[in-house]
Amino acid sequence: MSGILILVLRILLAVCLYGFLIWAMLTIWHELRAHTQLIHPQHTPTLHLAILEGAPAQEKELALPEIILGRDPNSHFALNNETVSARHARISFHHNQWWVEDLHTTNGTYLNDQRIEAATVLVNGDELRCGQVVLSIGINP
Repeated sequence: MSGILILVLRILLAVCLYGFLIWAMLTIWHELRAHTQLIHPQHTPTLHLAILEGAPAQEKELALPEIILGRDPNSHFALNNETVSARHARISFHHNQWWVEDLHTTNGTYLNDQRIEAATVLVNGDELRCGQVVLSIGINP
């Protein structure tokens, strides 16, 4: 009798262990899917850039995941001013937000009159200054 009882307990323990492992793997799989959807959005929202001062007036709407600002004519948004570096700042879309970062420039990049030291989140209506060029940021979903 005790041999049958031990066998039944071992089978129950094995079923519980496999049930727990299946539950844990499904939970991890669901979390990874949710995290992947946060990191890789379905589309990149449009970013509206307009020069307010410091360079010839220019407006552009871009829907690229990475935008380079600078004096270089090959930049996504070229800024014609001697205080702007060839590759001055990078605006990128990840984690469902637009981020801006300075590309180690001499004159610096400023967001709403505060110097950017690390990647910083952009919001609709922000003003970005690269050298002496001031840009208006508009985010369209």
